[in-house]
Amino acid sequence: MTEGLGLRERKKIQTRRRLLDEAMRLFGERGFDQVSVAEIAEAADVSKMTVFNYFDSKEDLVLAPMEQHIGDVARVVRDRASGESVVAGVRRQFLAAVESRDPAVGVSDSPVVLGLLRLIQQTPALLTRAYAFLVRTDELLIDVLVEEGEEPAVARIVAAQLIGTRNALITENQRRLLAGESADVVAADAAVLAERGFDLLEKGLSGFATRA
Repeated sequence: MTEGLGLRERKKIQTRRRLLDEAMRLFGERGFDQVSVAEIAEAADVSKMTVFNYFDSKEDLVLAPMEQHIGDVARVVRDRASGESVVAGVRRQFLAAVESRDPAVGVSDSPVVLGLLRLIQQTPALLTRAYAFLVRTDELLIDVLVEEGEEPAVARIVAAQLIGTRNALITENQRRLLAGESADVVAADAAVLAERGFDLLEKGLSGFATRA
């Protein structure tokens, strides 16, 4: 993944990974609120200022991977194929993510991913930020629908149904993973449940926002 990059870029990637690894280790051992940025910097053998060169806050050390996916649904809807409905586009992307065991849809049982999920659920400040990401996801989708000519009120209704269905599926996947089930077992059922969920949504939004 780092092939072709210069030495400077490779060092930046290595430093970022080291910061994330050390932060997760310390958070896992002592809890999020009991670990300072200075302690993370010391563990990673960098200065405190260096941490803030890579991450705006301590919360970002946990939530940076999640933040990268805020625009996923809006992007899928904007880029969907001619003749493809909004629901069909979101369904397609979700099922592909399940197939690839993408942590973003709750089908990765990597110890790091499970540790992140537990940490977020146990830390009010992280839960608040995670909720803000969901709100932003919804807002970005609304913007795309409005750009395509939908009334803002209708766009909000459709976005709420799409995001709500998707989040319900992800929450169920994560619940089972945290209960100890393997990603392969969860993914098999997740695909079936997703089909059912999006079928129900497709019926309710039949013919809505099909790209010409």
